[in-house]
Amino acid sequence: MKEINVTVIGSGSTYCPELVDGFLKRQDSLKLKRLVLMDIDERKRTIVGNLCVRMIKNAGIDCEVVMTDDLDSALQGADFVVTQIRVGKLHCRYLDEQIPVKYGLIGQETTGIGGFFKALRTIPVIRHICERIEAICPDAWLINFTNPSGIVTDFVLNNTNVKCIGLCNVPIDMIDDVKEAVGEDAEITYLGLNHLSWITSVKKDGKEMLYDLFDEGYAPKVMANIHDDGFDVDCLKAVGGIPSSYLQYYYCRDAKLEHLKSDEKCRAQVCMEIEEQLLEMYKDENLVTKPALLDKRGGHKYSLAACSLIDSIANDKNDVHVVNILNGGTLPFMDDDDVVEIAARIGADGAKPVPVSHTWNRHMEGLMKVVKEYEKYTVEAAMNGDDNAAMNALMIHPLVGDYQRAHKCYYEMKQAHMEFLPQFFKKA
Repeated sequence: MKEINVTVIGSGSTYCPELVDGFLKRQDSLKLKRLVLMDIDERKRTIVGNLCVRMIKNAGIDCEVVMTDDLDSALQGADFVVTQIRVGKLHCRYLDEQIPVKYGLIGQETTGIGGFFKALRTIPVIRHICERIEAICPDAWLINFTNPSGIVTDFVLNNTNVKCIGLCNVPIDMIDDVKEAVGEDAEITYLGLNHLSWITSVKKDGKEMLYDLFDEGYAPKVMANIHDDGFDVDCLKAVGGIPSSYLQYYYCRDAKLEHLKSDEKCRAQVCMEIEEQLLEMYKDENLVTKPALLDKRGGHKYSLAACSLIDSIANDKNDVHVVNILNGGTLPFMDDDDVVEIAARIGADGAKPVPVSHTWNRHMEGLMKVVKEYEKYTVEAAMNGDDNAAMNALMIHPLVGDYQRAHKCYYEMKQAHMEFLPQFFKKA
């Protein structure tokens, strides 16, 4: 049984009990020796942390739990560092969702101009975290859940020396849903970028089942945090794959914009309400398990994705996970240093991409290339406080494009988020 020290940065997240639950379910293969819960929000760190302590004690686990707001002390002796931070908290998400609508643009947490500003706020903080990992625990693995996960992971792998794997719960949800429809023994090919991905092949007993699923009216399940406008079957056939929920923002953009304009509450407001309900529940000293309400936050199977990945690295399992890693020639139409979301064998030395048969098409290639260029410009803008890189990113993104709208929205959002964008407001 492998003993590990885990540090969670952003432990005030109401998702944290989900992560602890995942470790408790893997007691036979992972011994959690030390768990450090680091967050700058004292209230949330304490409430969530106390529930995590009760969960561990209730399970009879001998594990040291430390709660702190000090990054350097949190990183001491860490084998794994899990990042799940939200710079500016849910109020900034509210701005990301609401301001774009004034300009006829989709406001969303991880894609479009909303996701763009989340990346601008997040990358400087992740850069600081990586600098401290390099100095204090250079052998530790960084498991990044912080959104937009693909962009953040791209920054880390191409600009730091930190060992990092990006993770998202979307792939495991999509794959499990298809296996539920066709059987656990189905061979599934999944590829794309984070929140821009498709299942491109479903084989059972050597037979391709993808178009059979379309003919049978298979409807992809949609994440709890996304209003389901449905995917037209003819759309799926034209695309040649089963899209992730987030592609509804591309394929159903008019409907999505209409929801943002007409919905009584935006998703950020709903999340604020759920978060406060959860925190009140977490205060109950008799609560020793994660509550069912947590699933409504959209992080379904988060712990399964994170803990199984850590288990595979710690115990050198060499089993397959879908992760965000460097392409390294796996998808020939993408650059080697592009971070893509693909299947890889995970062991003690990290991720080794699983070769992908030619199951993509020009639609997927084109969209991935365009959005990857947007991601590269976004990293450049976030690192350097570069307005030109920012405008190039927005003019390229399929959900933005229009210069006048992008320009006006960009400068309003930049002012609104000034506190968290020091790279753009350097003192002369």
